[in-house]
Amino acid sequence: MRIVFMGTPEFAVESLKALIGSTHEVCAVFTRRDAPKNRGMKLFPPPVKVCAAENNIPVYQPVSLKNEKWKRILREISPDLIVVAAYGKILPVDILEMPKYGCINVHASLLPKYRGASPINAAVLNGEKTSGITIIQMAEGIDTGDMLHKISTDIAESETYGQLHDRLALIGGQALLEAIDKIEKGEAHPEKQDEAEVCYASMIHTEDTIIDFAEDSTDVSQRIRAYDPQPGAFCYLGDTKAKLFSASLIPCEDTFGNPGEILECGKKGMTVACKKGKVLIGEIQLAGGKKMPAQAFYAGHRDIIGKVFTKQG
Repeated sequence: MRIVFMGTPEFAVESLKALIGSTHEVCAVFTRRDAPKNRGMKLFPPPVKVCAAENNIPVYQPVSLKNEKWKRILREISPDLIVVAAYGKILPVDILEMPKYGCINVHASLLPKYRGASPINAAVLNGEKTSGITIIQMAEGIDTGDMLHKISTDIAESETYGQLHDRLALIGGQALLEAIDKIEKGEAHPEKQDEAEVCYASMIHTEDTIIDFAEDSTDVSQRIRAYDPQPGAFCYLGDTKAKLFSASLIPCEDTFGNPGEILECGKKGMTVACKKGKVLIGEIQLAGGKKMPAQAFYAGHRDIIGKVFTKQG
């Protein structure tokens, strides 16, 4: 099958690799423009572009797919199928209808739950026990199409966004090939999404990542893990911004000290009080500094026991 792949970040790379390693022909890759990063604001290519270049696949980076130039190029390529994975752009209706088998999307949730931009973060944030990949037949709207194939996976108790992201990326490649096989054999049975069960995972904003230790320990642990490693959940130690990582729940129902108070620090990490219960913080990064294990941080800040993490500096 002749396939055009559209994707941008690391999550999409595993799906592209799966296609490259299959019997299908990846005729072209569409991805976002190179973006500036770091203090020097040097332009860096998206991960999908890097993977495509390494495999000698033509790469296109349109600002908008509404431009007739890109529609003409797609018609000339004449793909049987367009595969989309975290592309970050809306496909016009005439492109959705262009290939023989239409366009399919690799989505990192068990739809209809968590349509939108941050489904993996949302699953961790909300304490879901399972997540997975849904392959959908794309339609107008955001993640609204009929479901073609699903693979589910359990979420570990202390699993971070980053860990779940990497597992789902691999599962996405597997689910994609299985779905395409069904499509080719005429064995795909589209299933409509139950609109009554729909919920959204919107773009992440700074205020979403603020840690409030005046919440229960379960909520605090989930918030830290939902944004670990990126963009990083944060609070303040005095006037200094502090990002916290590798959180785990310390099972208990009692109240210990004031919310946000650093109770102790040992080999396993830093114990911090919440409104109810405690959390163990494995790593910390102060503004302008490097991420480090909590124990190493404590070695250079012996006076932190009894200090309090706050929402505002």
